[in-house]
Amino acid sequence: MSRTNRARTLLARPGAWLAVSGAGYALRLTPHRGARVHLTLDEAAFRDLIAAPGLVVRPGGGWILRRPPADSAPPEPGRPGLIPGERPVMQPDGRLSPRPANLGESPLAWLARRRGADGRPFLTPAQTAAGERLRAEAEAALKGPSVTMRWDALPRAGGGSAARIEPSDRALSAARRVEKALAACGLRRAIVEQICIHGTSLQLVERGLGLRRREGKRLLIAGLDLLAQHYRIG
Repeated sequence: MSRTNRARTLLARPGAWLAVSGAGYALRLTPHRGARVHLTLDEAAFRDLIAAPGLVVRPGGGWILRRPPADSAPPEPGRPGLIPGERPVMQPDGRLSPRPANLGESPLAWLARRRGADGRPFLTPAQTAAGERLRAEAEAALKGPSVTMRWDALPRAGGGSAARIEPSDRALSAARRVEKALAACGLRRAIVEQICIHGTSLQLVERGLGLRRREGKRLLIAGLDLLAQHYRIG
């Protein structure tokens, strides 16, 4: 059994969870942080778990296996994780028109599945893994006692928090990690933040930042490269 499949089996147990540990991810079978680590995963295995069966942020930090609600219908065969809906897409004349989209898939995941005219993927596994890690860290940063906490309220260099209630120490620690990761993106920070954290489509980000068509993709790739270097991925 591969390490990833073994992790899937272990995570299916009640109380099993994952947490960042050094340059990898530690899998424990009980909720205590001091519990023995049963398995350590690298970034590639962690990304495989995100793809299938999926992970969700665990209250208190880390990730647990995504489990469908007991009363939910099983996904359509061959289309796991499908949440049909609409997203605005920019037309050549600048108008926004709704188009069918899978709302269960993030813009980053959508880009990772795309290929250019040469057949090469838009994003490398390292770039995708770095973006997904930033998104997970941001979700952890927003976990706290205040449901009104906003991303723009997270602590930044030289600034305080605008959250109505102070988030937990764990959330603040995650927020600082997010801030360091975004700072490592330099001038590409805005596009990385919009796509990886806010889930904004590339087309809307290009419009919002006043970029030419396809310029956003170049900036995003450069930003994700810097992010991967920051996380020491790849």
